[in-house]
Amino acid sequence: MKKVKLIIALFFVVLSAAAQEKQDKYAFQEGEWFKFKMSYSGFLKAGNATLEVKESRLNGKEVYHVVGKGWTSGAIKWFFKVKDRYESYFDKHTGLPYKFIRNIDEGGHTKDIEIEFDHKASLAHVTDKKRKTDASYSVEKNVQDMVSAFYYLRNNYNTNSIKEGEVVSLNMFFDEENYNFRLKFLGREELNTPFGTIKTLKFRPYVMAGRVFKEKESLTLWVSADDNKIPLRIQADLAVGSLRADLEAFKGLKHSFKVQF
Repeated sequence: MKKVKLIIALFFVVLSAAAQEKQDKYAFQEGEWFKFKMSYSGFLKAGNATLEVKESRLNGKEVYHVVGKGWTSGAIKWFFKVKDRYESYFDKHTGLPYKFIRNIDEGGHTKDIEIEFDHKASLAHVTDKKRKTDASYSVEKNVQDMVSAFYYLRNNYNTNSIKEGEVVSLNMFFDEENYNFRLKFLGREELNTPFGTIKTLKFRPYVMAGRVFKEKESLTLWVSADDNKIPLRIQADLAVGSLRADLEAFKGLKHSFKVQF
């Protein structure tokens, strides 16, 4: 009997260690916080944005609750005021989203939308608070929202053996539509930042050309080439001018952050 108990105990120790090892491989943790400085056409300050990771529970499930905020500042806010808030609740273990909130005011263009995902039924239930409507839409397997997708890729995209030109894709649901989100690896690059010179991975997220972006290849993203995969810079060529967001402050990183001076 003692031997059986010892084997059972060892079994749970191994499981615990395996679970801890998997957690250690996560790119982020509760308390991670980023602040970005946005500039228009390279010189005009446009605003700020923050991203924060919290732990929470939703309908009895352990989730990460990510809150993203963006707002204009400086002279630009006098003729184009922006106040955006995005929230995502996604499973701590699978990374699948359960709830997504988009509440924005961009120069008078407003949206107030909540999306609840039912992964078993492959449905997204969309509540448009502005229009006072409710509707359900079919979604693809392992669907992501626009916030959870970023954290899902940070955890699950193996960049150790990534090759230039490689493209990763995932299913995304945004507002009332399904998208096949694609991310192309452009190469490795050293980036000068307020923190020093950092080794980065450079990506091209494919976006829809139209009212905002000049073309589908208008967006470029730089993330740190370490276990954190910190977003360091995002640059977008717009229909008029360009917009750049640079990381200016952070805290609560999961792993050590290496900087070359």
